[in-house]
Amino acid sequence: MPVASRAGERPKQDAKGRVAWRGPDGRAWQHRPPAQRASCESLKMGNRLSKIYTRTGDDGSTGLGDGSRTPKDSARVEAYGTVDELNSNLGVLLACEGVPDDIREGLVRIQHALFDLGGELCVPGMALIHDADVTTLEQTLDHYNEDLPRLKEFILPGGGVAAAQCHVARTVCRRAERRVVTLARNQSVRPEVVRYLNRLSDLLFVLARVLARASGHGEVLWRHEKRKKPA
Repeated sequence: MPVASRAGERPKQDAKGRVAWRGPDGRAWQHRPPAQRASCESLKMGNRLSKIYTRTGDDGSTGLGDGSRTPKDSARVEAYGTVDELNSNLGVLLACEGVPDDIREGLVRIQHALFDLGGELCVPGMALIHDADVTTLEQTLDHYNEDLPRLKEFILPGGGVAAAQCHVARTVCRRAERRVVTLARNQSVRPEVVRYLNRLSDLLFVLARVLARASGHGEVLWRHEKRKKPA
């Protein structure tokens, strides 16, 4: 994610999505081509990751991508931390046996997009998730939902290991969406971020159905009959 050249200083972004950085003279802002920017960011990231512990968070604060610091339990950290949790759950899903190659490839692309989404939340003012990303999720959802039978009953989380894990990821995605909505009440959050998480949770529900049927376990339907009252 972009990091400004001075602590506490935010990178700027123009209408075309290009990131502007402060130039070598310390005064002018200049645009860097993607390759050069990526190289610069990789160097900064490498420097940050060369030492895993820094002790800077011992006071209960953490650094955002723009160089500022915020409490670790702030709404912003809770939001992108939950997105990170979602991404980790997708990693567990990818480790399950029986996930078809096409679904696997799609989930990896989603993991990359979620990393961008987390970066946008970590760097206030950045725009890394766009309408095209939301449209891709909708098209993917329509593709997998087309061959599924229409639901007449609610289904329970289950249907094999991969399907069950997909349901876990779905519920974490819903929580990530709620955390982002909470953040948006008091701070600026682009609507594309909320829409992406909303569509992703819908897609994960559909994929859980696909995985349950592909595994041979089938979907677990909710028994809606009224339970007998205890005597």
